Amino acid sequence: MRVVSVEEFVAATPAEVSRALAPGVVVEYEGSFDVIEVDERDEATVVTAGARGVGVSLRFERRDGGLRYEQVGDAGPFEEMWTDISWEPEDEGTRVAARSGVGLGLPFPALTDRVAAWKRRGELDRALDRLATDLE
Repeated sequence: MRVVSVEEFVAATPAEVSRALAPGVVVEYEGSFDVIEVDERDEATVVTAGARGVGVSLRFERRDGGLRYEQVGDAGPFEEMWTDISWEPEDEGTRVAARSGVGLGLPFPALTDRVAAWKRRGELDRALDRLATDLE
């Protein structure tokens, strides 16, 4: 498993960031999957998404100043994937940070997980860029 981190300053309040980062929107911001279904449950939200014949279910939990999500079930491109997104006030905006662990469970993990982490970093960068643009 590899872990990647990205962060970005967003010219919006933490409350605005929190409202903008609904589970389905996070998946859309990342850009790799289309949201198929959002299932609101008592303790979490499960987003079912898919693209090019690959499906994934992601379980989101809200936390103070952030959210965490992970791939659940047997379907999906990863053996394991989790992401923490957090935000805190900074100057006249918000510093948003995303940290994600990804493992494919394939032979030669030093190479395959490295490629997966590179792709995951791109998804997280794209998500934070889109968040910043939407909240301008």
